[in-house]
Amino acid sequence: MKKILSFILSIALVFTMFSVNIVADESSNDLSLNSVTGDVDGSGKITSADVLFLKRHLTEGYAVSIDETAADVNFDGALNLQDVICLKRIIVGGWKPISNDIVILFTNDVHCGIDENIGYSGLAAYKKYCEKLTPNVALVDCGDAIQGDIVGAVSKGEYIVDIMNEIGYDLAIFGNHEFDFGMDQLEYLVQKSNAQYIASNITYTGTGESFLDDIIPHRILSFGDVDVAFIGVSTPYTIANGTPKHFMENGEFVYDFKAGDGSELYECVQKNVDECIEKGAEYVVLLTHLGELEEYDPYSSVNIIENTKNVDAVLDAHQHSVIPCDVYKNIDGEDVLLASTGTKLNNIGQLKISADGEIEVGLVSNYKEKDSEMDAFIGNLMSGLEEELNTVIGQSEVNLTGYDENGIRLVRNRETNVGNFCTDAYRIVADADVAFVNGGGIRADIAIGNVTYANLISIHPYGNTLCMVEATGQEILDALEISMYMVKGEYESNGVALGENGSFLQSSGIKFTVDTSIESTVEFDEYGMVTTLGDNRRVCNVEILNDDGTYSPIDVTGTYKVASHNYFLLDGGSGHNIFSDNKILLDRTIADYEVLITYITEYLGGVIGQEYSQTEGRIEIK
Repeated sequence: MKKILSFILSIALVFTMFSVNIVADESSNDLSLNSVTGDVDGSGKITSADVLFLKRHLTEGYAVSIDETAADVNFDGALNLQDVICLKRIIVGGWKPISNDIVILFTNDVHCGIDENIGYSGLAAYKKYCEKLTPNVALVDCGDAIQGDIVGAVSKGEYIVDIMNEIGYDLAIFGNHEFDFGMDQLEYLVQKSNAQYIASNITYTGTGESFLDDIIPHRILSFGDVDVAFIGVSTPYTIANGTPKHFMENGEFVYDFKAGDGSELYECVQKNVDECIEKGAEYVVLLTHLGELEEYDPYSSVNIIENTKNVDAVLDAHQHSVIPCDVYKNIDGEDVLLASTGTKLNNIGQLKISADGEIEVGLVSNYKEKDSEMDAFIGNLMSGLEEELNTVIGQSEVNLTGYDENGIRLVRNRETNVGNFCTDAYRIVADADVAFVNGGGIRADIAIGNVTYANLISIHPYGNTLCMVEATGQEILDALEISMYMVKGEYESNGVALGENGSFLQSSGIKFTVDTSIESTVEFDEYGMVTTLGDNRRVCNVEILNDDGTYSPIDVTGTYKVASHNYFLLDGGSGHNIFSDNKILLDRTIADYEVLITYITEYLGGVIGQEYSQTEGRIEIK
């Protein structure tokens, strides 16, 4: 019988969740399983020397390194008997599995965070450790792995797939950013991947052929005599959150993500759940890239849980939140576990199914061990890029950031100095009147000191290009209205950002006010594209920068040169289709990061100066 348990998995629990039966005897130096004596060296107390003594007996390749500063093996913050017992068990047990528990490790929203936080090397070490304890280990990813930093931009995701293959992923699903490099590249990556990609709610509706036709909706993995089903679900907002042009043929959308009012998506998921159970699956796990928050309604992971049945757990992605384990009721009132690891491998997710049917979900945090073989593999992979990426472009006298002093993200709901820097670069390099960059397209900060090629690619890792169109004042007003539809009067509450929207426009050559007391009437279609702005207008007091540094009210019938990248101006990114049919003045010229390089080297004299030390009041929120 299944038992759903919720808990927060600390690293200490990793060692205690597998049963070890040990009884005491008299010998302090006895390494047998009959001894619980922690005082291995006979000093009269448990010290780091006892743990290090045992560590030195470990064979090469074990996940716990011989690090004399890491005696706290189970990371519970103290030296105690459990540290010694853990190592005794492994040494004497001869690496034999000591459990038949099923362990599903999961990652999400890694965004090319190869060596950040736990890192892929830490993940590899932890996976190997689990494989020493049980033969029933699988590793899955819930999307947005291949994009988000330099290595993804330069290799178009290929290096990340190489690393995932080396670690040994079993399953993966598509996040919205898996599509960033286009369908042809994604097809190549899927073919190269050793992991099986699954997607239950993506259908190609065009007249030609698509590799997505061959993607299976679910996969059942067998662990001994227990079958566990995994169903992939990608957000219906993928088209709007990605590059809409990638999903079109002859100007029409040809990929269906089961959007609409949500009912079609729920029916699709339930159909797959029923099929998996009919095939003999005892447990059903959803791998989703949806997000838990209300802003993702009606396609959130919570919506899925509340409108389906017979799902045991949902491993989620997309919103980058750390969710050790939330519990929601399904349509029949039964508990379903939901978890998400955050982003950039700041945690490893772990779902455990014990022999007696208990299901537990939690996060492994602060794991310090690294796998030397994976370190070497990544080092070899990255060595060819290092010299070029470390080339110094200039210096910065200020910290350019998209966050406040408490680490709360601002770039998607407030003016930021890094947003001002980026948009100034577009406006000045393109010789435009106005420039916009969506906040979701600004992915990194720049610290005081040297500015390298790598720093600038990190800010703009998508591979977009500089474009410019001719637009009326009214079209500019409409674009601002769309981008500000989610903004709230307060940008955070209890440490959580409010009113975030990836389409929020960081701006140059223009200033304006957003009145949050006015409810937005902007509406979107099932693909996330704008259909109507409605009658309400939140954006007011819009002024355009003059050559002498003053501002004048915008002329709604006048024409202006508007610069940005192709994602925003030409490809309908974030649902913006205001400028898609406008006269093109610059069509996909230099790369987005090259815009920043050109601005620093040719217009700023190689120095990002004090003029960017703070924001300028370009965007007033009231």
